[in-house]
Amino acid sequence: MSVSTTLYRFRIDVSDIERGVYEKLDFRLAMHPSESMLYLLTRVLAFCLNTQEGLEFSRSGLSDPEGPSISANHANGRISLWIEIGNPSARKLHKAAKAAAQVKIYTYKDPEHILREAQSKEIHNSEKIEIYAFKPKFLEALGVDLPRDVRWQLLYDDQLLTISAGNKSEQTEIKRYKL
Repeated sequence: MSVSTTLYRFRIDVSDIERGVYEKLDFRLAMHPSESMLYLLTRVLAFCLNTQEGLEFSRSGLSDPEGPSISANHANGRISLWIEIGNPSARKLHKAAKAAAQVKIYTYKDPEHILREAQSKEIHNSEKIEIYAFKPKFLEALGVDLPRDVRWQLLYDDQLLTISAGNKSEQTEIKRYKL
């Protein structure tokens, strides 16, 4: 018997002080059976921390290994923002940097793996690629007993991320790296 996809609804009040963005987000996201909770939560947080007009999750989900996990397009159809989750290959980063004006990686894994591989390969405009690393323990705490209907308040200021839900709150520093 196969494991089915789990659908989550996220209602998140975003207060991103660094970018001056204050939004109420309401979206549904399917968790593929092969996807870990850490991966799902990293996708959600990357979406929230980059919320802007036209931002969307990959339409084909995890089944398109060549496309971005999350992206935003210019009015002319060109990709303005390409977001990868986890530890993408240098080949994929090279492709992303050629296709998009801005490339970001959000990871819950050790970013040193990405940095080492990037140093050994040629990546287009690698100096413009940013890496944001979440601590796995932070994501694990968010994922404990995650309801199917998630209601969070997200506060991001000075690299400090706070997620509140009811009387529970989790906080972490998001480490930034450049390739």
